[in-house]
Amino acid sequence: MKKLILASSSPFRRELLSRLGLPFDWASPQADEAPHPDEHPQQLAMRLAQTKAQSVAGDYPNALIIGSDQVAVIGDEMIGKPGSYKKAVDILSMASGQVMKFYTAVCVLNGTTGKTQLDVVPFSVRFRQLDNKAITNYVSREQPYNCAGAFKSEGLGIVLLESMHGDDPTALIGLPLIRLTQMLEQEGISILQGDYQGQTVIE
Repeated sequence: MKKLILASSSPFRRELLSRLGLPFDWASPQADEAPHPDEHPQQLAMRLAQTKAQSVAGDYPNALIIGSDQVAVIGDEMIGKPGSYKKAVDILSMASGQVMKFYTAVCVLNGTTGKTQLDVVPFSVRFRQLDNKAITNYVSREQPYNCAGAFKSEGLGIVLLESMHGDDPTALIGLPLIRLTQMLEQEGISILQGDYQGQTVIE
């Protein structure tokens, strides 16, 4: 099996990829995450996923590189990672009673052949009507400052939601494993047909 490299410094993506039971290493990618003029959220997510994979490919010429990126949107406004308590409160206040859409892109780049697979997986959530006390209590308890949309659906953030819609719940967390599994199969890695003993994550 080709060496797998996850082009991401995100602990959430490392945890997700580890669920597949494949050995992999990870590397921090370089990418300018500012959107281009008139760039749609889906286009931004795919461009960044591919850019991240390409940015580390030179260091791993014979590996399969996995890149991923996620863009959250309310209406026509892109929502980034809050980075602070105040911004997280502001985002969740805006999200109260609204639908937040997520576009999570995944790229698999074959460093040997140059073949690139690239796709984006949509997912959406509807938030409950949230008062200021609920929002501030949530942000104080979970501190979702590094999460797109300012909440963790796999944690306490689930109580903020009224409903979830999409084909792959792992896309919401940050790495769409269903689509990734299909891409890896195109590269000859069929997870349940191989004999893979555990995983290796380089910290």
